[in-house]
Amino acid sequence: MSASSAFSDEKGGSSGEPEYGHDPASGGIFSSDYKRHDDLKEMLDSNKDSLKLEAMKRIVAMIARGKNASDLFPAVVKNVACKNIEVKKLVYVYLVRYAEEQQDLALLSISTFQRGLKDPNQLIRASALRVLSSIRVTIIVPIMMLAIKEAASDMSPYVRKTAAHAIPKLHSLDPEQKDQLIEVIEKLLADKTTLVAGSVVMAFEEVCPDRIDLIHKNYRKLCNLLIDVEEWGQVVIINMLTRYARTQFLNPNINESLLEDGGETSFYPSDDEEDEEKKVDTSALAKRKPYVMDPDHRLLLRNTKPLLQSRNAAVVMAVAQLYFHLAPKAEVGVIAKALVRLMRSHSEVQYVVLQNVATMSIKRRGMFEPYLKSFYIRSTDPTQIKILKLEVLTNLANETNISTILREFQTYIKSMDKDFVAASIQAIGRCATNIGEVRDTCLNGLVQLLSNRDELVVAESVVVIKKLLQMQPEQHSDIIKHMAKLIDNIQVPMARASILWLIGEYCEHVPKIAPDVLRKMAKSFTNEEDIVKLQIINLAAKLYLTNSKQTKLLTQYVLNLAKYDQNYDIRDRARFIRQLIVPTDKSGALNKYAKKLFLALKPAPVLESPFKDRDHFQLGSLSHLLNAKASGYQELPDWPESAPDPSVRNVEIPDWSKCPSRKDRKEKKVEKPFYSDSEGESGPTESADSESDSGSGSPSVSGSDESASGSESEESGGDTESEDEDEEEEKKKKKRMEKIKAKKPVEESAESEQSSGAEDRKRIRKVGKDRKSTSESASESESSESEEESEDESEEESESDTDIRKKKAPAKQPPKQSKKESKKETQEMSLLDLDDFEPTLASAPVTPVNYLSSSLVSDLEGLSLTDTILAPTTIAPSGLVKMYELLHRITGEGLAVEYCFSRQPFSPDPHMVAVQIQFTNNTSSETKSLHIEEPKLQSGIRIKEFPEIELLPAGESVTVVMGIDFCDSTQAANFQLCTHSRKFFVSIQPPVGELMTPAFLTESDFKKEQGKLMGMNEISEKLTLGEKCVNEHVIVERVTATANLSRVPCGSEKECRFAGKTVSSGCIVLVTVANKEGGGAQLTVNCEKMLIGTMLVKDILQALTQ
Repeated sequence: MSASSAFSDEKGGSSGEPEYGHDPASGGIFSSDYKRHDDLKEMLDSNKDSLKLEAMKRIVAMIARGKNASDLFPAVVKNVACKNIEVKKLVYVYLVRYAEEQQDLALLSISTFQRGLKDPNQLIRASALRVLSSIRVTIIVPIMMLAIKEAASDMSPYVRKTAAHAIPKLHSLDPEQKDQLIEVIEKLLADKTTLVAGSVVMAFEEVCPDRIDLIHKNYRKLCNLLIDVEEWGQVVIINMLTRYARTQFLNPNINESLLEDGGETSFYPSDDEEDEEKKVDTSALAKRKPYVMDPDHRLLLRNTKPLLQSRNAAVVMAVAQLYFHLAPKAEVGVIAKALVRLMRSHSEVQYVVLQNVATMSIKRRGMFEPYLKSFYIRSTDPTQIKILKLEVLTNLANETNISTILREFQTYIKSMDKDFVAASIQAIGRCATNIGEVRDTCLNGLVQLLSNRDELVVAESVVVIKKLLQMQPEQHSDIIKHMAKLIDNIQVPMARASILWLIGEYCEHVPKIAPDVLRKMAKSFTNEEDIVKLQIINLAAKLYLTNSKQTKLLTQYVLNLAKYDQNYDIRDRARFIRQLIVPTDKSGALNKYAKKLFLALKPAPVLESPFKDRDHFQLGSLSHLLNAKASGYQELPDWPESAPDPSVRNVEIPDWSKCPSRKDRKEKKVEKPFYSDSEGESGPTESADSESDSGSGSPSVSGSDESASGSESEESGGDTESEDEDEEEEKKKKKRMEKIKAKKPVEESAESEQSSGAEDRKRIRKVGKDRKSTSESASESESSESEEESEDESEEESESDTDIRKKKAPAKQPPKQSKKESKKETQEMSLLDLDDFEPTLASAPVTPVNYLSSSLVSDLEGLSLTDTILAPTTIAPSGLVKMYELLHRITGEGLAVEYCFSRQPFSPDPHMVAVQIQFTNNTSSETKSLHIEEPKLQSGIRIKEFPEIELLPAGESVTVVMGIDFCDSTQAANFQLCTHSRKFFVSIQPPVGELMTPAFLTESDFKKEQGKLMGMNEISEKLTLGEKCVNEHVIVERVTATANLSRVPCGSEKECRFAGKTVSSGCIVLVTVANKEGGGAQLTVNCEKMLIGTMLVKDILQALTQ
């Protein structure tokens, strides 16, 4: 610090906050900032490490305070090669923050970052990888890929964790790397360290959440590690295991639901049906096997239960949703106490917890009943918390506790919070509808509220009373009369409308009051809100039909006023009602049925909880909180009908005793990865490790005891060669096992297998030291040469191991000679350094997307539209349809594939776009088994594959139809087109105009919808029409060719209107082309989805200006 103060004295710096440099705001109005941060730049250029360190500390402090330090990037990046470890760490912290903004400068230092990946210090290696993955430039994707692969094999768990974090970044930058990244994820999933587990599962969820086959072998290990993983990782793993369990285990409540259904159906049977129903019930129960919980299902529930005591609210919430979705009904109750404990936390946490409790309390009411008082409302609670607690109390209300709850509600009505009071009144209404015994009590209480001074309380009471009166109107005519008197005082439109509806609906119960109410309303008709006007017209119509003598003139007067109202809804309603109730020569047969139409009995409304159907979203998710599907949300799968094979989760332990001689066995041990014990490398050692890890999950495995006995049996099973050496090795091995047992109760079995050769023993000692030391820098201070060798060795081994794993023969090793050959090949590839990525990238056939054929007519000549192989949904394209090339005949080795958007509805799923595909076999031999495999789809996109084409003769064509839900985006749908011998990577990318389907609207409907889609949802562009767009017919033709829209009738000759809706979500799309003088025009697009609107404007502009 003294050196830095001396430096600032030399500079003549002020004694203010030094980390801001010369901030122009502190120097006065006229000071310039050309000298800003000059002192920091000079400190960074200094030769003294102490000054550089001080400067970096100040810069990082600036970033922490939210100050912009991007102009220091060139000065900081020069110090990335500094030998001082502390300076280097801080430089990397800075670079992670600004590498994405200053990509060009960061690229200049990329060689330094690559050297940092080989640094002996684990923090520097991790920081270098973090910076490298922060540079979002596609040109360095191969370098990033290589860095991630090397880091995944690093001896330090911290570096492997950073590699897992880099995987989603690289995937978002270049999705084409997905296959290689999945291999890295598979390798990291086998890692046994708790530090890596959470990060790699997060990468799995981001990159390939549907590949549950990667989880099978690691399921038990993840369950056992869960308690020791950091809290963030616990949340991610629990959510992933919830989805996994829903696909692999049976519903534990399936027999209970069957018994309940059976009980309900045969509770009050008629005499004739009783015997039959008994037979049906007994046969159904006989067919249903008794449910036995899978041991792995039980393992998951048992290992997550202790986490209900976690200090982290997110972890508790994750375990709660797991139990709610997976546990038997009898065991779900354990989560209630933990959730109630969370309600003592911050209001934000309370809000999320109460949202989930409100959903749970609908299906599992008994779970929260003992904690009823915990949901009582405090005066200090925010409004949103109060309303959610009300919701829970209403859900928990039953005959036994309703009196207590209603007393609480009475207190709440006196609150000063108006929104809360309104919600309380609605809650009373819901209790009254759900529990018949207290209906009259609630109704009388609500009627008393009608004399409240507060208008909002009265208005909400009126709305709720209206709903309750519909259940028993004849018993409560006094209440209707009382409410009729309130019409003069209440000003809230919804309440006035509710009173008028009640009087009109039950006008027979109040025959003297109803006409007088209509008279008062006719006077104030012009000043009323639209919702009230509509109810006045309804009241007039109903009184005209029941009491025409008194109300005939009043009704005509009201209808005449409505005829000239500004709102077209009111004008239309008046015309419609006049024709319906006033008999004339022109009025049709409906006039006879006017009474039945207006005075029909209406069913009473069912007051339901707004949380009733929310449990189809996974609890605790953002989608559940918003009650709408959020981006990236993974649907919770349905339970399988039959249990999938549980043996996929068994991890085989290779039997080394089957080797022909001890010499072979030694050679195989030597070829194992250098750090297989700590890293969890793939291959036979990995499977043994993970099996011993998951000992508590499977009854056949017993932790370290098995690994010890396995290794002993391995040593005993062989020939009698070199017995003395064996005895020595066994003694050393027993000593080592005793030490390990003292340290850990469960240890990996792979360590006991590394027992031959002096070199191996040295390596094991090094790994043991590494595990004992708290920081791993001691073991990393080896020479960089030996480190590179070990990395090469581990890389080669992992590649050969993945090959073995693909062949699914972990116990049987390939012959020694072939293994050497594969080793040579991997060495040759590693010599290529970065160039080895090029063949893999170029190997996939690149197909041009959206390639438009030069002559559309000639393209369409080959279409056989009446082929017998076509599916029932195949559509013949009408007119000239644009054909796009999917697979060129040269790339496809004689198979040419074209597609078009037929603009016909796709019958299996109306939310999908129909894509018509034409296959042409240009070869001399027949093509077999044409089908789709491995669709690589963006989130939300779905594909309905066409049925497999078994045979396509030489020189012939066939046309099929497939459906694609593009999720209202122009993202490409990528998939593999497969024949019996080849696979081709292809993609279909839709023009924005093909994501729509025509919507047939009237002119008034068009204007109404357009009125709703104003402001940000409206895009207007001025244009000059092309020479060929001389008349309306050409404009219509070009717009409909660009987008799949229908013409809307229009009164003006200078306007063309079009309407459609998006296929996936059904959002309305409106297009208006208004001609102006001098060949000009204005294009207007109204659409809720602004991105679609912007792209559509661009396409139509291009079509009309040509």
